[in-house]
Amino acid sequence: MNYRQLGRSGLKVAPLAFGGNVFGWTADQSTSFTLLDAFVEAGFNLIDTADVYSQWVEGHSGGESETMIGKWLRQSGKRDDVIIATKVAKWSTHRGLAPDTIRAAAEDSLRRLGVETIDLYQAHEFDPDVPQAETLGAFARLIEEGKVRAIGASNFSAKQFSEALEVSSAHDLPRYESMQPEYSLMQREEYERDLQPLALREEVGVISYFALAAGFLSGKYRNPEDLEGRARGGMVEKYLNAHGLIVLRALDDVAARHDASPVQVALAWLMARPGITAPIASATSLKQFGELVAAAKLDLDDSDMQVLDRASSKA
Repeated sequence: MNYRQLGRSGLKVAPLAFGGNVFGWTADQSTSFTLLDAFVEAGFNLIDTADVYSQWVEGHSGGESETMIGKWLRQSGKRDDVIIATKVAKWSTHRGLAPDTIRAAAEDSLRRLGVETIDLYQAHEFDPDVPQAETLGAFARLIEEGKVRAIGASNFSAKQFSEALEVSSAHDLPRYESMQPEYSLMQREEYERDLQPLALREEVGVISYFALAAGFLSGKYRNPEDLEGRARGGMVEKYLNAHGLIVLRALDDVAARHDASPVQVALAWLMARPGITAPIASATSLKQFGELVAAAKLDLDDSDMQVLDRASSKA
């Protein structure tokens, strides 16, 4: 496995992260444990979750994913084999980035995960009501106490992230070592125009989400009938147009050259993009997980990348 540096944090991560939103939701305990064991055995190590996962599910209150990961850590004894990344700010129980909120949320996450230290603690979204110096100061105290190793930010604009870096420098506070934007073959412009130059210039790690555009890039959805009865049909529908079909055809062409699947190619493209440290992908079965393993082993050449770049560009 080719591990990559996550910003300047000192954390070394495999080039693909496991999205933990499925744990305790679409993956029950037995399935979650099986997938996590397979994840470690394959050489991967970064697990991304959040305190809010999976509050959106009827009958859930939030904290389910962290609780499931914590149970697995206790049973497996594999704490030293993984890097745990979680987030604060979006859960109604601990909403926003005020210092007291961050403190309470971190303590709760540590308890659910059953760990002494969160490896990467991320602001899940920007909080316009709290000065960034106060937020970063709260993170600093958690780092000083050994409860957090490094911090990152998710869903920040380039302007918000850049301002955070300036505050860190001006006040001698820990800086965000990672950003977590949406990025895929179907969603390129914002990251590539604004965030990629910032990440490369400041040596910030990038852990991108929605790597498969809500499943569209799997190639399963090619006409409106394919969306019927699908939970993510509404999220996928916006991609089902002339541009989306061009991207799918390019994925098919590159996949055929490598005896691979569209999923594998879409993820391999991401892992090869400038600045990307580890895109996030999920699986709810060992068959799906096998796709992730294969993607990490797939080397796309310059010709492959050019085909995909041209097809997915809206310029």
